[in-house]
Amino acid sequence: MSENGNGAQQTQPQIKMQVLAQYIRDLSFENILSQKGASGEVQPDVQVQVNLDAKKRPIDHQFEVVTKLNLTSKVKGGTETLFIMELEYAGVFHIEGVPEDQLHPFLLIECPRMLFPFLRRIVSDVTRDGGFPPLNLENIDFLQLYRTEMANRTKEQETQPN
Repeated sequence: MSENGNGAQQTQPQIKMQVLAQYIRDLSFENILSQKGASGEVQPDVQVQVNLDAKKRPIDHQFEVVTKLNLTSKVKGGTETLFIMELEYAGVFHIEGVPEDQLHPFLLIECPRMLFPFLRRIVSDVTRDGGFPPLNLENIDFLQLYRTEMANRTKEQETQPN
């Protein structure tokens, strides 16, 4: 709470956030190594691409947030692909009390942050069940990801002819 000029108290709106559902929207895992047949020990080099999407649902205060992961594992120092994994993991959120100008960053930073431990577990299980050591993803800095995306969009708008 803060005071305004006449001594009266102003209350900040209380933010309510509830995860209503979370689910795998799409999942693909391709074990290219076993299809080709490989022998000996291989050192993997894993590339991770992350994309986020959020949209308003028809019900008041409900939003769907989707984290899209593309993982490609190649032989370290080579070009031979070991596996490819694509995962879209979604959450349905009930959100109230977030000011309109802060809703976009809230949806693309806080919501994926809440879902990340579950997404990490799925990646670990699928890579293990796919015949590889379980892949334990590093934490993703969703704030930095958001800032980078906004900076890229600003650059694109500046380079577009009017």
